[in-house]
Amino acid sequence: MNDSIKNNPEADDVQSGKRTLGILQAGRSPEEIIDRYPDYNQMFVDLLGEESFNYRTWAVLDNEFPDSIDDADVWLITGSRHGAYEPHEWIPPLEQLIQAIYAKGSPMVGICFGHQIIAQALGGKVEKFAGGWSVGRVEYKLDAGIFNDITEHSTPLMAFHQDQVMEIPEGAVNVGSSNICQHAALVYDSRILTIQPHPEFDKSFVGGLLDARGDILPKEVLENANSNLHETITPEPIARTLRDFLNGISRAHGVNHVA
Repeated sequence: MNDSIKNNPEADDVQSGKRTLGILQAGRSPEEIIDRYPDYNQMFVDLLGEESFNYRTWAVLDNEFPDSIDDADVWLITGSRHGAYEPHEWIPPLEQLIQAIYAKGSPMVGICFGHQIIAQALGGKVEKFAGGWSVGRVEYKLDAGIFNDITEHSTPLMAFHQDQVMEIPEGAVNVGSSNICQHAALVYDSRILTIQPHPEFDKSFVGGLLDARGDILPKEVLENANSNLHETITPEPIARTLRDFLNGISRAHGVNHVA
């Protein structure tokens, strides 16, 4: 496998008590807006906190993979404009890596495409949702037993997808949904936590995405997404959940199924 791209040039100097988070980058910010916004890997450094982990990035969409599953302690798979079911040459080795990480039991998080490719790699089914797109500010019902500081059963987060996990793998438990996405969050015992929405996206970046890629959306979806961008999103509770999960502070054993 290819050498990694390091988000932090000091990544090899692992500090005592701090885990190395391997970011498997499956997508990039559009070229039209990359000069104004961070790339996908950096968004997660910003979301989780630069001091929370030693970060390393492998651009899997360019066929860059770690040499070993021991190259990082914990893992995160980003979003992507690509479909998990598309015939890209980097999809099969990514699925094999997911399976190996799962078998080892290292904590792993997947976001949007990451949520989907992990489900697919472990026996689930991903496809384009016949009910259409979910874009912009979306309300999610999340399991308060898994997600920190979720006291209401309605949590707003940013979304940008039509693909969905339509069938979940054996052993996965559904812990989140929206009005058009039944399987919006999954846990696989204490090893994997995945979510369909984007806690790393803020409203400014989604506005940039809509400018850059809005032409792929139906007119009414684009108009609705633009109209609700001004409403407040607070990603920190989700960020805290992801940090805790990756650091082994998991509440996944006490999950309740979210229909």
